[in-house]
Amino acid sequence: MTPADTDTRTAPVPVLDLHCDTADRIAWQSLPAELRAAYGHDFYGPGDEADPAGCRDLAHSHCHISLEKIGPTPWAQCFACFVPDELSPEQAITFEAHVSAYMRDQLARNPQVKAVRTADEIAGALEGGGVAAIRSIENARLFAADPGLVEQLAADGLVMASLSWNAAGPLASGHDSHEHLSKKGAEVLGLMERSRVALDVSHLNDECTADVLAHATRPLCASHSNSRAVCGHPRNLTDGQFRAIMDAGGVAGLNYCSGFIAEGAWGPKAAGVTFEQVAAHIEHWLDLGGEDAVALGGDLDGASVPAILDGADKMSSFQAALVARFGREIAEKLCYRNALAFLRRAQTA
Repeated sequence: MTPADTDTRTAPVPVLDLHCDTADRIAWQSLPAELRAAYGHDFYGPGDEADPAGCRDLAHSHCHISLEKIGPTPWAQCFACFVPDELSPEQAITFEAHVSAYMRDQLARNPQVKAVRTADEIAGALEGGGVAAIRSIENARLFAADPGLVEQLAADGLVMASLSWNAAGPLASGHDSHEHLSKKGAEVLGLMERSRVALDVSHLNDECTADVLAHATRPLCASHSNSRAVCGHPRNLTDGQFRAIMDAGGVAGLNYCSGFIAEGAWGPKAAGVTFEQVAAHIEHWLDLGGEDAVALGGDLDGASVPAILDGADKMSSFQAALVARFGREIAEKLCYRNALAFLRRAQTA
């Protein structure tokens, strides 16, 4: 039985979101001082300095994502450990270990949240109406220092990872440069595929995206990237990239970052982005045949987002708008079915 089998038309649609930065945000104040100094910030999220105690706990916080804000919605969340570009690969090992340990402690304090690894475990958590935590890494430069960590972290529950953030990195490079996938990056990609760790191409530049698509043999995703045809930011996917990801059995996760939704929607303009502007990305991907390749990848706690998506507690009204615009079947596919099917393919193909 799937969650939808017991839903009424007004019941919450389950959520499987492919990316957030909540793990970094709540762990940030406990990081070793040298790692915070390397990044140059004592706090991770805007406003955290005014309420330090209010952004340390998964259960209750002013962050975009908390158990309190998730409420009764069945919710599976990829909690990424975002590794800053400023950290060396060796520093990144310590950083990732610290953030992951902090999250394990948070889950121990909140046993209603299940740490999950497989698609079947995710489905089971959603069917039970609960909350599931999925482990991922954004900018896995630590693998350049020790490729053996791929297999080790996969055995410890790592589900998905990306190879870079915005700058040129030891494995691959983001849109700040035009470097290609490195020899070490190709090696790590192969290790990830053998360990069934799904590859995330969000933040890769066009050159590295092409390289990865040429090398990959398993389904991959862009966990939090929108359509470049709708909003021309280089962080978004071209139609060709979206089609290639779709053809490989992957998905693209809708990113709530206002500047990736609408041209020029930065700063004071971020909150005013409308549902129509968000829906334009979904509609474009549907026009490309992407009904089974569109997911959620909100980038919550990592971006300035529209007021209509400013926290997990806004999800029920957003889902109502999705159902009204696209119908319940498409809304379910977008909110969780497509991402769940992708992870199952990535782990079993």
